[in-house]
Amino acid sequence: MDFSQLLLAKTEMIAETWVEAVRQDRQIESASELSYTAVRNQMPHVLKAMATVLSQTQDDDVKSLVQASLDHGIHRAEQGYDPAEIAREYRLLRGVIFAALDAELLQAPSAQVIRVFRRIDAVIDEAIACCFQSYSEERLREFKQLQSQLTLTNQELTRLVRANQDNLSHLAHELKNPLNSIIGYSELFLRQNRENTDLKDTLVNLEHIERVCRNGRHLLRLLNDTLEISRYEAGKMQLQPKLLDPRSSIKDVIEMLAPLAEQKQLQMLVECDRAPAEVITDSLRLQQIVTNLLSNAIRYTQSGTIQVACQLLADNQWAIAVSDTGIGIEPEYQAHIFDPYFQITSSSTNSGSNGLGLAIVSRLVKLLQGKIELVSQVGVGSTFTVILPLAVKTTEEAVTAITTQVGA
Repeated sequence: MDFSQLLLAKTEMIAETWVEAVRQDRQIESASELSYTAVRNQMPHVLKAMATVLSQTQDDDVKSLVQASLDHGIHRAEQGYDPAEIAREYRLLRGVIFAALDAELLQAPSAQVIRVFRRIDAVIDEAIACCFQSYSEERLREFKQLQSQLTLTNQELTRLVRANQDNLSHLAHELKNPLNSIIGYSELFLRQNRENTDLKDTLVNLEHIERVCRNGRHLLRLLNDTLEISRYEAGKMQLQPKLLDPRSSIKDVIEMLAPLAEQKQLQMLVECDRAPAEVITDSLRLQQIVTNLLSNAIRYTQSGTIQVACQLLADNQWAIAVSDTGIGIEPEYQAHIFDPYFQITSSSTNSGSNGLGLAIVSRLVKLLQGKIELVSQVGVGSTFTVILPLAVKTTEEAVTAITTQVGA
């Protein structure tokens, strides 16, 4: 009995039965969205190629089987099948083929039945292997194409972000000039009015001008802070490390902000005896970090103390901790406290913050190759701890130059 001819004669019937089985199988979800023709696609060609491989009277046409299976894998990749669905399809195909040949197999000798079973299994396994090969290659090609598209999209987004940052920086610079002029003329007008006490409504005029100055300074701070964020995001903020005494830098900041604390009758405590005597870092950026943390602590503290503590740590690190007895930060806000323009609203304080101070701190800390930690409890206070290296990593030439200066 020539089972290859039987398989060839029943190709259409097997294909139709198989399509129905696939469309009804709940484990092959992709087929439910496809038409009858889309599910059927290359399967008749696969079956005909199988028939030639099973034939005893003609040469095996393995090439046709391989090509038909490869085409089937490409179609399934394009249709969005996953590998498990393809394996399920071929499992159903095996069952449909044996069911179609069941009557003839019952009449054939046992030896021939065993040989047919083995050959059909081997042919289906070969078809599965070829199908998975082309399926994997097609998906890989799609992934590479998608990666290329994502790369191009990312480059375009990066270009747009940089263009936006450049426009923002340009706008901020353009706004700073008239703002400085407004503030300068307002301060001049204030001095003249204070000296001339004969003018009518002097106090009212002074109040109006002072409001102009106050709002102008606030807007100028906002522009400067926005420029700082923009420069960092654009990678234009460069370090200028040098050997310095951190205690002296921190002392200068404390002396500058002490009057703000005195106005609110806050006690300033400084414990920097355990600070390192010398570090290699950027003096300006270090003072910016301490200034913003202290200003923030004073702003959100109505009574009590502000404490600055420094200490030397292991692994060539040192730490600055700024603590306050202020309003504290609720746990759900702590994850966003370093986001730009994020502000904590509280009925107990009118901070006047622009929401950029801590965002700038976090970026400056990263620039100095350190990290910042927060411990806070509502109604008790907050502690910001900045951990920095004793020497920032820089180019070999810069390190050599600094070392030479130290030796001199």
